[in-house]
Amino acid sequence: MTAELVRGQNHPVSHSRVEVRVSAGTAVLALASLADEQGRFSGAEVLAHPGARSLPGIQVPGEAAERHAFAVDLDAVTADVHRVGVLLVLPPGGPVRFGAVPASYVAVADGAGTEIAGFTLTGLEAETAVVALELYRRQGAWKVRAVGQGYADGLGALLADGGMAPAEATSLAAAALRTAAGTGGGERSLAPLPSLTRDLRTPQEPAPEPPHQVPVSGTPYAGTPGPAPGGDTAGPPADGSPPTISYAHPRRRRASTEPPEPAPRPAPAPQPGQPPLPVAGDASGWSMEERLYNQVWGMFEDMARSVAAYRSAVEFADSRMDRELDEALSDPRHRLGGSGNAARDTARARREELVAQARTVLDRDLAQLAAECGVVEPALPASYARWDNPVWHGHRVPEEGPLALRLGDLHLPEQPALRIPMLVRVPLERGLWIDNGRTGSEAAMAMDTDRLRRAAMDMAVAHAVRLLAVHPGDRFSVHVIDAAGAGAASLAPLVRAGVLAAPPAAGAAGVTQTLAGLTRRVDLVQMALRAGAPEDLPPDVDTAEQLLIVHDFPHGFDDRAVTQLRYLADEGSAVGVHLLMVADRDEASAYGPLLDPLWRSLMRLSPVPDNHLADPWVGHAWTFEPDLPPQGSRVLDQALDRIAEARRSARP
Repeated sequence: MTAELVRGQNHPVSHSRVEVRVSAGTAVLALASLADEQGRFSGAEVLAHPGARSLPGIQVPGEAAERHAFAVDLDAVTADVHRVGVLLVLPPGGPVRFGAVPASYVAVADGAGTEIAGFTLTGLEAETAVVALELYRRQGAWKVRAVGQGYADGLGALLADGGMAPAEATSLAAAALRTAAGTGGGERSLAPLPSLTRDLRTPQEPAPEPPHQVPVSGTPYAGTPGPAPGGDTAGPPADGSPPTISYAHPRRRRASTEPPEPAPRPAPAPQPGQPPLPVAGDASGWSMEERLYNQVWGMFEDMARSVAAYRSAVEFADSRMDRELDEALSDPRHRLGGSGNAARDTARARREELVAQARTVLDRDLAQLAAECGVVEPALPASYARWDNPVWHGHRVPEEGPLALRLGDLHLPEQPALRIPMLVRVPLERGLWIDNGRTGSEAAMAMDTDRLRRAAMDMAVAHAVRLLAVHPGDRFSVHVIDAAGAGAASLAPLVRAGVLAAPPAAGAAGVTQTLAGLTRRVDLVQMALRAGAPEDLPPDVDTAEQLLIVHDFPHGFDDRAVTQLRYLADEGSAVGVHLLMVADRDEASAYGPLLDPLWRSLMRLSPVPDNHLADPWVGHAWTFEPDLPPQGSRVLDQALDRIAEARRSARP
């Protein structure tokens, strides 16, 4: 039985030799792309097209036609290829957009000719090139996913969106279409598609006002299924939709000549008919830390797409039931003959059957993800691990910094118990803002103001301790502005351990002095870098990275101090000055739109559960929950003791 996929849904492929079938209402080119685990194109052989039909394991048709069938040998695909894309492109001289022709159908069949899964590409309009299906590796097994990502600017935009240089993408697309047309003509429009990335801002979703929506960083995906080029955006999406979360990989810290660490031991072979057993670190990367980072990224994407497929199926079932009910009620025979009730019952029963089938598939996918989480969580290093992970008991301050930090967990209402770690890469490219206001979410409104403020400050301290604990002892200097002294109880562990660069700054004078020192550091480092002489900094400039924790802003801030804070938020991250604010935006409302750029430049987090973050693939609203040490645990004090010891050992 053929699995009819909806956009974002996947299905196992148990055969190594498969046939891709295309049925279109007009002549199209059927191409194949090869990409790495992150969906990026790299290397010389990334596209099979009429001018270069063969790639390892693949041979595509040589001309445009309404029907295509070509074989894919998944065993012959090279080990560095993790995604095989099936692309449909309108040839020159044909229709100008997919929206003007009947919907195409793409299927994958086994060696005996039995179709395994199929996908009808609906909803296309101005697109001239589309990623129809994707065959991809997951935990040593292959799956097929319905993608349906179209590009109005054509094949060149599709290739550029996968990480290819715009000039190279344009040239390759023109060559493919020129060969297909048999002329010297080119594609209608080969300009690279502008990046559709949206920031990982925090109040992604429900935050009533867009300013709380701040990006995290990196390279989110464009649209629903296709990866977008790298780069952050500086403000919330223009359409007001939730900002997106990026799990894009940071720059690899290791030299390219250094051999990778050994891959994890493969899991035992599964029982016949059972999914592959999950293994921690089952992803690409040169180190176990990098593999785990990418594996978490893959789990995040898989859950987003599985839930998207389920919701799409439910929506389809609802719309079909509504249509059938309308038809039943519009038929006079049903109204007069008394058969209307039977027609309504039949329509509802069909709807329930479709939803039940979709839920069965979702439960299967979520069970596999839960099993994977069960092996990944215990294997995470301290920088990625929850505070209740035993890894913290044996943790020592490292000699090298991490790739990323865990800020909390993300989950969806379909399975609240399945938590995906929310990781942000370091060094932090945006400051953090922990919102201690009561208007940010329903959970915050239900909490007592004092408890909410204390929870927000405790969360800030936990983040600061994690940042210090997973970096070398002399890597960070921590400054605190607590003008009214209201955060003294939460700050006590930091003060007691002696890890602050100076006592928490109090009053207007303390605010002025702290901001002046950090502003001077930013200015001097920027000038030294521009002059190409970073070693010529004055001897009193602390070359360690700086973390500034600001509590109860704008208390104690005059106009000059506010301007300096904005300057640090805008310019500081690039030269090692990072901002961690604990504030209620409503308390700074007197400044009006003057502070809007400040809030937009920070990643908003909440000390209570809040569904303000969206994924970069399908835009689900994910509930964020902070990761805090368990009640009564001494894990924070133990981590601070080791940080203090490492700092003492590092002193000359």
